[in-house]
Amino acid sequence: MSPIQVRTISDYRVWVVVTSAGGAGGKGVWGAPGSELLEEYVEDANDPNYDSEALTNGDIEFKQVIVEADPEDIMRKSEPVILEYFEHGDTNEAAENFLEFVTANRSHLVCEAIVEIALDHKPSHCEMASVLISDLYGRVFSAKDIGYAFERLLEKLPDLVLDTPDATQLLSNFMARCVADDCLPPSFVQSQAERSNLSQHAKQAIHRAETLLSMKHGLVRLDNIWGVGGGVRPVESLIRQIQLLLKEYLTSGDLTEAIRCVRQLEVPHFHHELVYETVVLALEAVNTSVEEQLCTFLAELRKSVIVTPDQMDRGFLRVLEDMSDIVLDVPLAYIMLDRFVERCGHRFRLSDEVMKKMPTRGRKRFVSEGDGGAIKEHVLKLRE
Repeated sequence: MSPIQVRTISDYRVWVVVTSAGGAGGKGVWGAPGSELLEEYVEDANDPNYDSEALTNGDIEFKQVIVEADPEDIMRKSEPVILEYFEHGDTNEAAENFLEFVTANRSHLVCEAIVEIALDHKPSHCEMASVLISDLYGRVFSAKDIGYAFERLLEKLPDLVLDTPDATQLLSNFMARCVADDCLPPSFVQSQAERSNLSQHAKQAIHRAETLLSMKHGLVRLDNIWGVGGGVRPVESLIRQIQLLLKEYLTSGDLTEAIRCVRQLEVPHFHHELVYETVVLALEAVNTSVEEQLCTFLAELRKSVIVTPDQMDRGFLRVLEDMSDIVLDVPLAYIMLDRFVERCGHRFRLSDEVMKKMPTRGRKRFVSEGDGGAIKEHVLKLRE
């Protein structure tokens, strides 16, 4: 260490010795606090404590190794995340849960699980699944992963149809919707159509997806491919669908299909409107066969507990409240209501409140005191 001259006082010189220890070096000195952390530690092979297998010898190189999860394990972990998402609808929470166990090379399995689980659920859940795929795109999986997932689903389609008969149609909806959401390139569907090793079900799904994408304003219409959930559907739209449902039922007479359509509406809070429209239609028809058909419809809704007793009563009470307006369009409305309520009473029970509020105006208008309470024949000439 060489001394550095700082200043001179008279004939005396003051010297300061600067050491590598930051001024804290010298014989018998420990050095500046923390200086031991700056020293490079090199093991000596001649040291009696030297360990040739130690990790600090410098001849061992560390590399990051990512252990890929088992595909079945990822599918198993994905299912509860997807089912919970169907309950809360938070895509961010779902994404965070997926990222905890999904690696880049297995991310296509998440998309595959989302679609496969949604196939067994309601249209509103399919809509949520499409939204989830769109929100996870670029965050959990890429367009390539989504495409690979659909390739695998097309190959599995013959097995999926066994559990879900509508799987072909549903899968084509998912593919077309992903293209509309810019999660898949439009060329994907065409490239799948050129594959020669696909099953007949897969070919049907691809052909239907092509049709959906090629129709006029197709991309706009695909935004509503699953319909709008009952909770957010406009009231006017619901009423219109209920009226169409009833008219189709009267035309086809298919009670099972009518009940399925009611379930598909997913509006249990709005079933009183369904009852209301059914009763009004029966009054307007002035036809005993139509009355019987609509009475059977209400009886089945009540028997299968699709419409609760409260909703059933609310529907009838609403009709009673609007009778003053209904009678303007249907002069025989009071007589028709008496007869329809009596017919329904033989099939299922109406509350005492409904029965007590039933008007007697119909008998006052059409009954002659001298006829012993009988309805005049010329008053009711009904179509059978």
